[in-house]
Amino acid sequence: LSSSTPGAEQREKQYRAHRGFGDRRGGVISARTYFYADEAKCDQHMETFLHCIDASGGSSEDGFSAIKLTALGRPQFLLQFSEVLVKWRRFFHQMAAEQGQAGRAALEMKLEAEKLQEALADLGIATKAESQHWFTGENLGMSGTVDMLDWNSLIDSRTKLSKLLLIPNMQTGQLEPLLSRFTEEEDLQMKRMLQRMDVLAKRATEKGVRLMVDAEQSYFQPAISRLTLEMQRRFNRDRAIIFNTYQCYLKEAYDNVTVDVELSRREGWHFGAKLVRGAYMEQERERAAQIGYEDPINPTYEKTSEMYHKCLNYILEEIKHSWKANVMVASHNEDTVKFTLRRWVLGKQHGVAGTRGLRDVGAQQSCAPLPPGQAGFPVYKYVPYGPVKEVLPYLSRRAQENRGFMQRANQERDLLWREVKRRLLTGTFFSPNH
Repeated sequence: LSSSTPGAEQREKQYRAHRGFGDRRGGVISARTYFYADEAKCDQHMETFLHCIDASGGSSEDGFSAIKLTALGRPQFLLQFSEVLVKWRRFFHQMAAEQGQAGRAALEMKLEAEKLQEALADLGIATKAESQHWFTGENLGMSGTVDMLDWNSLIDSRTKLSKLLLIPNMQTGQLEPLLSRFTEEEDLQMKRMLQRMDVLAKRATEKGVRLMVDAEQSYFQPAISRLTLEMQRRFNRDRAIIFNTYQCYLKEAYDNVTVDVELSRREGWHFGAKLVRGAYMEQERERAAQIGYEDPINPTYEKTSEMYHKCLNYILEEIKHSWKANVMVASHNEDTVKFTLRRWVLGKQHGVAGTRGLRDVGAQQSCAPLPPGQAGFPVYKYVPYGPVKEVLPYLSRRAQENRGFMQRANQERDLLWREVKRRLLTGTFFSPNH
């Protein structure tokens, strides 16, 4: 099967370990970065996250706590799993292109099941009888078509089919197992990571705390998102406990959001999303240029804002039709907060009962001219914490990132003073609702 996707071979490079980027902190100024030392260190990180969940649960109702999966296990596993997921998704797109569907949005691609089975047989991947069993056995393809969600379910850990599947190596033209074999120790490391995630999700559920899984570098993200989705399937049955993070500076952000929302609809669990622009742009672009794969980042800030608002609109429309969708707008950007408020007011006029949360960082957004708290949104502040020697480097990088805000210090000071006076005059200075 010839590749119909430009740069397909180059993109595999994205999911390989690279010595020059072993220090993932380089070029990263707005995110905490964890490095794998050993399993004991991962257990320490888990204990720290548990303390944070307890503190959030004890200090407020409906609080949030954030975790990073690279703190809970060996990042090499996330690289390997990400490569598998990307290969599998790309193979679907290649077969869709063979059926004349290139360029369509992810959810609009629907492969004709019979043609798909013939293609798998022609490639020597599976006989028609075998592939027919895959689809009918899992109630897939009953409509005569197979979409991205049907296809992804074949690699689901519950089906165990992934051990049998082969895909073409685009460089050699040979069929190879989709999954490379893990060593016994790597298999144990993977299981320990999953166990730590399970412990954290259970504690968050017990404490009534929502757990945000932070987004990380694009070469880890497919695995992080897939593991987070598995947690959502288990823990978001009655309410949104687990929130996935979507980085809108990624070219594929909208496809990722729409596919996950559709899966939550089909399976009946509560979708939870935190929307961010992204924290690894400089590093991502440098790595793509040095290793030789397509830059995964949108070309301009304006394109990223457009993507952010497109994803937000999609989720707000889902909220309009279903109380099972939840969104947190996580942004420093004043225009984005104003966009959200306008969209919310318009949505109320058309039946949107409200969003689940607006996290906001910066006095400009939460104080004036129309504070989100006064507009019906709960407002959350993201608070870094830890030993001084560990927190100061992070804070210094944030100061570097936010130097544009520093230039507007007078505006921020005026807004803060105006808010203090408003609360004093209205007698709400110590109100927990403000």
